[in-house]
Amino acid sequence: MLESKHFHFTGVCGTAMGAVAVAMKRKGFTVTGSDSNVYPPMSDFLRAEGIVISEGYRAENLPSEADVIVIGNAISRGNEEAEAALSRRLLYQSLPEVMKEHFLRGKRNYVVSGTHGKTTTSSMLAWLFLSAGRDPGWMIGGLPKNLGRGAQFGDSEFNVLEGDEYDTAFFDKRSKFLHYLPEVAVVNNIEFDHADIYASLDEIKLSFRRLLNVVPRNGLAIVNGDDPNCVDVSANAPCPVIKVGMGESNELRITDLCYEADRSSFNLGAVRYSLRMTGEFNVRNAAMAAAAASFAGLSAEEIREGLASFDGVARRQELRGEAGGVKVIDDFAHHPTAIRLAVGSLRQRYPEGRLWILFEPRSNTTRRAVFQTELADALALADQAVISEIPDLHKIPENDRLDPHRLAADIGRHGGCGRYIPQIDQIVDTVIAEAREGDVVAVLSNGGFGGIHGKLLDALERSTRDR
Repeated sequence: MLESKHFHFTGVCGTAMGAVAVAMKRKGFTVTGSDSNVYPPMSDFLRAEGIVISEGYRAENLPSEADVIVIGNAISRGNEEAEAALSRRLLYQSLPEVMKEHFLRGKRNYVVSGTHGKTTTSSMLAWLFLSAGRDPGWMIGGLPKNLGRGAQFGDSEFNVLEGDEYDTAFFDKRSKFLHYLPEVAVVNNIEFDHADIYASLDEIKLSFRRLLNVVPRNGLAIVNGDDPNCVDVSANAPCPVIKVGMGESNELRITDLCYEADRSSFNLGAVRYSLRMTGEFNVRNAAMAAAAASFAGLSAEEIREGLASFDGVARRQELRGEAGGVKVIDDFAHHPTAIRLAVGSLRQRYPEGRLWILFEPRSNTTRRAVFQTELADALALADQAVISEIPDLHKIPENDRLDPHRLAADIGRHGGCGRYIPQIDQIVDTVIAEAREGDVVAVLSNGGFGGIHGKLLDALERSTRDR
């Protein structure tokens, strides 16, 4: 019986885990959870829904009456609850498995994938559905400003899912997006990333081929026709494919681009769209979202209105504040291509001042030497590039580590100005001493970077008062 089903979420305070846990509770299941990081707003959200949370991971957290243990992607062998689930022979599942069985089966699932732009494109698409009255479910690895939360599931026929090629769980090394039962798969671009689980670009391309292999014949793959890797992956797909891009070989072309300081406009086919975002990559993101929405049945006018009212995603070139005439920007970019695109967009948006990039090499790939040269090329495009200490570098094999001293020197050899400044307080002091009115300081990290944004703004305000 439904009332007797009990799901325990190990790692419940993750964005997606928490959202699915609440959705399961609302469907009538008994839900409990545990996490080592229990703090607002997620902890408040879960408790307001009546979900009991245990702080820390302990074997005794697993209720004896639990039917399913949902084990999050961040959980690895050695975790007490994971070990208890294994030793007691309990039924355990990954989050994508639970999503598939309880929220995705029988629905029209739109899966947005690719190395870059997944979060923005999926946020745009979810907003297009929502603003047009389609009431979608969604699961997005960020905070879309129009949507208010990263994930939500209900009874809609539509779901929008950010499709990550990262592995599913410690016991399931397939890409997460292979569980999502896509009617439509959007492939923004394909590059090498996730060096901790993929040995080569070919392995990544194989995973994307597998994604397209599960798109049905009454569905659609929407791929970046200007990206040779996307074209290669989709060449023999068993589903319908449409290529979107600027080149003449695309079935759906982006033309007549117009960039202003705070917006971009373009034609997609015969329809003109405008959005309050800058940069070619955001135009491409919008074009992919528009193509997917059109396949779902939204009118050109509904898509036009939705894109025009899209407010963006937190931590995607988000202005955190300004003090002393210096703007502080927060951005999630960490892959060399994403850094290059971010620099180009910021130059377009703020053409007058000098551009500082404060870069924290924090991802499993950027902590490795695999992008040693590419990072230098990208960071040299800024006026000033500062590399911080690399977190948890001891977890990377010594001969595989990114060398921050060499990176700073290589930035200089590529025509930029690079410095390795390990400590956050030292970085703040350097910016305060050298930044001048009109400068833009962009903080690039896929983590919190020790709260450097607030520290910078506080120090800039103090410096302004002391002048």
